[in-house]
Amino acid sequence: MAILKILEFPDPRLRTIAKPVTQFDAALLKLVDDMIETMYEADGVGLAATQVDVHKRLVVIDVSEERNAPMVFVNPEITVLDQCTREVKEGCLSVPGFYEPVTRPEHVLVRAQDQHGKTFELQPDGLLAVCVQHEMDHLNGKLFVDYVSALKRQRIRSKLEKQQRQPA
Repeated sequence: MAILKILEFPDPRLRTIAKPVTQFDAALLKLVDDMIETMYEADGVGLAATQVDVHKRLVVIDVSEERNAPMVFVNPEITVLDQCTREVKEGCLSVPGFYEPVTRPEHVLVRAQDQHGKTFELQPDGLLAVCVQHEMDHLNGKLFVDYVSALKRQRIRSKLEKQQRQPA
């Protein structure tokens, strides 16, 4: 397994719309393993393939306390089940150090495939529901900073660009 480089805002590659996964093969299994390892190493609860510059519709998530229950969503689709929404402070591995309130649907149905191509459905709640929607935004070229004001987004952008210019 390998730790992958996570793209950071405002990298334009984060705006790429991911393509459906069509091959469920050894390369996909390796990518899934690498993404899970990368997510754990970065202390995240979710990671979309877009964030590691792989533009496939693939997301890994682990919201368990023990960090030992990774979930894989290939070609995920969301259906909003009702109009109830919830505001939660979100952070993102691609926007390190920033947390902002985002309002999202509270009740959704997720239909996806696992890393072997088997289709499943899930009605997540709480943190898992937020995380699935957040990671799926990445697959559509959207970031959580798109939910904040233009002024706040520009401030975040400026701070991250300044940090990225600093020598490591």
